Amino acid sequence: MSARTDTWDAVVVGAGFAGSLVAQRLGARGWRVLVLEAGRPVPGSSATSAAHRAAGGGPPTSPYPHNPDAPSPDVTDLTGLPDGGFTATGHLRQYGPLPYASGYLRANGGTGLLWTGLAPRMHPEDFRTGDLGHGRNWPIGYHDLEPHYRDAEQELGVAADAEEQRRAVGLPLPDGYAFPMRAIPASHLDRQLARALDGRTVRDPAMTDPARLAVTLTPHARNGLPTRPGTGHGAPCAGSASCVPACPSGAKYTPLRTQARWAPGVELRTEAVVSRVLADPVTGRATGVEYLAGGTAHRVTADLVVIAAHAIENARLLLLSGLANRSDQVGRNLMDHPALLTWGLMPRPVGPYRGPGSTSGLEAFRFGGARHHRAPFRIEIGNWGWSWAGGTPEAEAAALLATGLRGKELRERLGDRLGRQFSLQFELEQPADPANRVTLDPDRRDPLGLPAPAIHYDLGGYVREGMASARAVSDQLFALLGAEDHTAYPGAGWPGRLEHRGAVYGYRGAGHAGGTHLMGGSPGTSVVDQWQRCWDHPNLYAVGCGSMPSLGTSNPSLTMAALALRSADRMHQDLLALRRPATLSPPVPPSLSEPS
Repeated sequence: MSARTDTWDAVVVGAGFAGSLVAQRLGARGWRVLVLEAGRPVPGSSATSAAHRAAGGGPPTSPYPHNPDAPSPDVTDLTGLPDGGFTATGHLRQYGPLPYASGYLRANGGTGLLWTGLAPRMHPEDFRTGDLGHGRNWPIGYHDLEPHYRDAEQELGVAADAEEQRRAVGLPLPDGYAFPMRAIPASHLDRQLARALDGRTVRDPAMTDPARLAVTLTPHARNGLPTRPGTGHGAPCAGSASCVPACPSGAKYTPLRTQARWAPGVELRTEAVVSRVLADPVTGRATGVEYLAGGTAHRVTADLVVIAAHAIENARLLLLSGLANRSDQVGRNLMDHPALLTWGLMPRPVGPYRGPGSTSGLEAFRFGGARHHRAPFRIEIGNWGWSWAGGTPEAEAAALLATGLRGKELRERLGDRLGRQFSLQFELEQPADPANRVTLDPDRRDPLGLPAPAIHYDLGGYVREGMASARAVSDQLFALLGAEDHTAYPGAGWPGRLEHRGAVYGYRGAGHAGGTHLMGGSPGTSVVDQWQRCWDHPNLYAVGCGSMPSLGTSNPSLTMAALALRSADRMHQDLLALRRPATLSPPVPPSLSEPS
């Protein structure tokens, strides 16, 4: 293969959330930045939504163009076995004992194209989980990241109510702060649940006192009504209910919105699969990257190298390169938000299958003394019926058809059941555990001949205790709502089936991978420092959720964005230091330097 070399101030690997934000900030300050994306360019969100509808649905990654040299893993790669356990096919080889039950998209914009758009902040408690007896502490605290949270909320156009976030979540927001957008309105389901639940209490077996309930609007990175002139990002959310895989009106933030504001000095190359980060063996400084595109090997040199290709792909690239692993933590501590789902029928119609997937939640179980004993959890109230939890409307129709129902009776029965469907999603914190890890598969290669990623994954007793508490809370919520509980976790067809203390549970992954190159205060115990800069390589950054020592219970995209913007400031200083001429002290005259 022939090779080509070119030189840049910075090269960024990955054009998703973190990579697009870093490139935007560096480009705006005048640096020449090359962004290398393994996936293909994507059409606009409207065209993607139309393609998904025309195909009759499919998994979230299905409507996007795929680069055969850079496969995207999907949840459909997992299959439950009738006698327990699972099999895994596709890009990720999995060695269990439980499945890592999330996928990700390798395309321009990354998984940030098909996320739900929920953008809550982490709670201050989440930064010191090690002090609470589980997982690790961050080397920074909430207040170190707070100004960058505000910066990220402006960049993404977050819609939320500041006073409600202070009151219900306990976030110490600055006085007078207003989110760029007014909160997305509560759905009809949210309002019905609020009437039944607000002010009531339930018992969590791990909590000393009853938990007081309050249905709380969730921050969203989607267009609402601007809080002041100049903060708008386009037309407000139209409630199309197709946030995953794409918003047809473009109201939901994706990295393509940031890319549209890239300076002329930023260049994007797609279908460019980076195979190795290069580093000087003596100084440890990264010198550039090698990538494969169109059957040709290319080499790029740069003063600064940033890898931002998803927690799993970042770890894989560092392992392929043999870099940044003095601590033996590269690839370790893989985390997700295991999601326990429950579903049922409300007594009255609730208007499901419209609007964003979730507009409100219950926050009381995210923090407090109970997290010493069980994983904390956040409860998302699901607007999309049973689709993700218990099956699509098509499946419900097929089940009724199988009973022999036809005609008017079928239509009425189907309308009644679909109209009363709702679900709850309990997103549990999973602590950092070195045994949960990404490795290079010794026996399997990807289409380019590179070692494929392999996953070793399990859920410890702390998470399982969280599931037990979540299910106990769900039972009480259903009782307060007068709802029929139809939750069932089958053995076959549910890869995430597990048992704990005699009870059966089933989880799905939330798509929130983190922890594989986590930050810390010491090069012996972590991969990157507080700036996401690799301890062993002073000009190599690994950015994204892989740096997070804990995920808390909030969707991590906003925190990832805040970290990326914070790191971009440090990258700018690093590049300035390289360009700054050395300061030379003027020679001292001998008559002044020698004694007389």
